[in-house]
Amino acid sequence: MSVEIMVLTTSDEVNAGLRVFLRAMIHLPFHAIDATEITEPGRFLGALDGGEVVGGADSYTSRLVVPGGARVPHAAVTHVGVLPTHRRRGIVSALMARQLRDAAARGEVVASLRATEAVIYERFGYGVASSARSARVAVARARLRPEVPAGGTVRLVDREVTTELLDGVHARAGWTGAIDRPAGWWELRRRLREADQVPHYAVVHGTGGVDDGYALYQPRDIAGRPGGSERTVGVTDFVALDDGARAGLWRHLLSLDMVDTVEFDALALDDPLPLAVVDRRAVELGPARDETWLRLVDVEAALRARAFGEGEPVVVQVSDPLLPENDGAYEIGPKGVARTVAPPDLGVDVATLAAAYLGGTRWRQLAAAGRVDVHDPGAVRRLDVLFAVDALPFSGTFF
Repeated sequence: MSVEIMVLTTSDEVNAGLRVFLRAMIHLPFHAIDATEITEPGRFLGALDGGEVVGGADSYTSRLVVPGGARVPHAAVTHVGVLPTHRRRGIVSALMARQLRDAAARGEVVASLRATEAVIYERFGYGVASSARSARVAVARARLRPEVPAGGTVRLVDREVTTELLDGVHARAGWTGAIDRPAGWWELRRRLREADQVPHYAVVHGTGGVDDGYALYQPRDIAGRPGGSERTVGVTDFVALDDGARAGLWRHLLSLDMVDTVEFDALALDDPLPLAVVDRRAVELGPARDETWLRLVDVEAALRARAFGEGEPVVVQVSDPLLPENDGAYEIGPKGVARTVAPPDLGVDVATLAAAYLGGTRWRQLAAAGRVDVHDPGAVRRLDVLFAVDALPFSGTFF
């Protein structure tokens, strides 16, 4: 392959990289945005053919919340694409391999992405670590149960909404799978809201004078809607730091005038909303879809960072063709993680380990699918105890 992989540094190069991504993702609209204002210097890789940018892979500096509440250094991978004229030449493979090496050199413990296609990224060591689903709520039937917390106060911030206000809440999100939202991510969302012809609304929830949740929403299907048709509001961003904030935001959204349906774009698979209404059929859940594709860049550091349940230790052999420094056996137990030369109880590739890492996929499921090389059948059960989590992982951030 004669294509050169390099960091895009100049404004022209970075903008060319973003144009390649938009051209590769045919369904995405072009916007008049300077790519340098929504990207991070030194992180946009480009594939150049004769001086022309023909492929790219970008990422943001971030952190990921892992089981137990620790936040680990995290590369939020985005803007991956290759021009249609340069497909099937190994360009994406070269970009992803270089990106992983760069992430490892920066000390980033994990990387994650949102996949447009589901068959591309496993070969680079990514596994599906969290899933999400949408929900449609029939407002007329969605009466909250009397036991649901009352919540605090909700204030309208349509005109005052700022990145500082929203990120001041989201930055404290501590659920497993949450990530830091970088400045470029916020700036792009702000630009897209401003360019949208549909109005956007924002509310912030507070308890005792402290902001602890917010919701962004907008009307849907308002253009050319015939009289008497269903009036729908779409919730595009819903952040609640505790049960009280969640309940307070529910009460606001389900009490909006002239609204028949409230659509939540993304909820955790175990979100309590269906259990909070008297008529649970008022909440129509969409199918589960993959959300976080996770890559363990430093396997030992990632395993050491998360908490494990009580149980007997298990020795797991890990293979990682792209980052062979991760190859080896790891003893995983409630008291910690350590490399070992002991015989393994089972073996996995790094993508399979990533799928189980946040607790969103059980080891029993992976073993049943043939993705685990089992030497000791009891080890699978022990790993499910060690990797168990109280709530399913969920990010809620698309990038």
